[in-house]
Amino acid sequence: MREGENTGALLHVGRARSSFSGKMGYVLAVAGSAVGLGNIWRFPYLAAKYGGGIFLLVYLILMMTFGYALIVSETALGRMTKKSPVGAFGAFGKGIAFRLGGWINAVIPMLIVPYYSVIGGWVTKYLFEYLKGNTAALADGDYFTGFIGEGFSAELWFLLFSLVVLAVLFAGVKQGVERVSKVMMPVLVILAVFVAGYSMTRPGAFEGVKYFLVPKFEDFSWMTVVAAMGQMFYSLSIAMGILYTYGSYIKEDVDIEKSTNQVEIFDTAIAMLAGLMIIPAVFAFSGGEPETLQAGPSLMFITIPKVFASMGFGTGAGVMFFLLVLLAALTSAISLAESGVSTFEDQLGWNRHKATLLMGGIILAFGSASALGFGVLDFVKILGMSILDFFDFLTNSLLMPVAALATCFLVTRVAGLDRIAKEVEQSSRFRRKGMYCLFMRFLAPVCIAVILLSSIASVLGWISM
Repeated sequence: MREGENTGALLHVGRARSSFSGKMGYVLAVAGSAVGLGNIWRFPYLAAKYGGGIFLLVYLILMMTFGYALIVSETALGRMTKKSPVGAFGAFGKGIAFRLGGWINAVIPMLIVPYYSVIGGWVTKYLFEYLKGNTAALADGDYFTGFIGEGFSAELWFLLFSLVVLAVLFAGVKQGVERVSKVMMPVLVILAVFVAGYSMTRPGAFEGVKYFLVPKFEDFSWMTVVAAMGQMFYSLSIAMGILYTYGSYIKEDVDIEKSTNQVEIFDTAIAMLAGLMIIPAVFAFSGGEPETLQAGPSLMFITIPKVFASMGFGTGAGVMFFLLVLLAALTSAISLAESGVSTFEDQLGWNRHKATLLMGGIILAFGSASALGFGVLDFVKILGMSILDFFDFLTNSLLMPVAALATCFLVTRVAGLDRIAKEVEQSSRFRRKGMYCLFMRFLAPVCIAVILLSSIASVLGWISM
């Protein structure tokens, strides 16, 4: 008998747990978690850098196979145990491997949300400046570096963004997380469609649309696959503890497979709209110059404002774009912080308000260091990286692949694929069961190991990503 098979009667024992009101609340909350800066900002510049249409094709294939398998696994484990990551792993065993696997999944969102909130503060600042009509000033290439280098101004906007996130968490799952997601996500979609439509109608933008949507196999490389796999983790909220937590809030009648399909569609649609918002506009502005298209993190805060300044409707476009990005950043930050709050509630036995205050303290400490890391604390370098960049590398390149490997181990070696399938089949037909089992047993661990090794090789300078 596998360890954990005798725990069935104990999995649901514990204090009363928060829950979503229904299926739609859960889907919109998970979609809100998935749709964030990873879609609006990271996806377009990676697509531009790694071949446009061929990157998009590889990403879609990975998302519908590998990504699907991990979403289903984490959600099913969360619902099965009614616990956040630490409790979910602990329900199957008390050894050090189970504690380590659970805590790695739990710690990742606690480390991501502080620096994520710093970037959210930058977005809030840019929206404020566009509302004031400072379009020309934002287009100055030195504006962004001056703003973040000033330090205390970036800290102020980080604190404002964080207070909004914590206010939603104080309100709870139904009245806070679910209610905000139900309002923000439809507005986000409407804004995305409008901005993408405007971008694609700019003179010269059609070449950018073709570059993004039409695969050219001569642009394919192994790094296209590695980059697409890394983006899939970031975009779908895999290996961040979020899906365990949100899975623990859903009821037995929620169709996990159908909900996963809906999240996949929603997430991919927003990522594609983001590509159609940014790549055609930058293409039209630069004439398709590769260096401009592949500007990386500076794309959103330096290149895009220059594009807007060159447009007749630049100020309005800037307001809509940064409002869209702010909504996406908020929904993701809320889900990241909610995972931490849930872990503190489960492991420390605290009420929501006390757990939220502790999460707020973590955000304040690590986020302030990240916000000041380009100004007052710019002398602090870790492995040659700024504080914010180091937290990004630590979580996305190292801890997330390890957390995903821990989930694969828990599913295949401890809980068992049959048990996960049974949990899903309580409310789902599980049409992709065969593909799910194939990926979890054989292909997912290999893919995850490739991401981990490639990330380490990149930071050591062995390969260029």
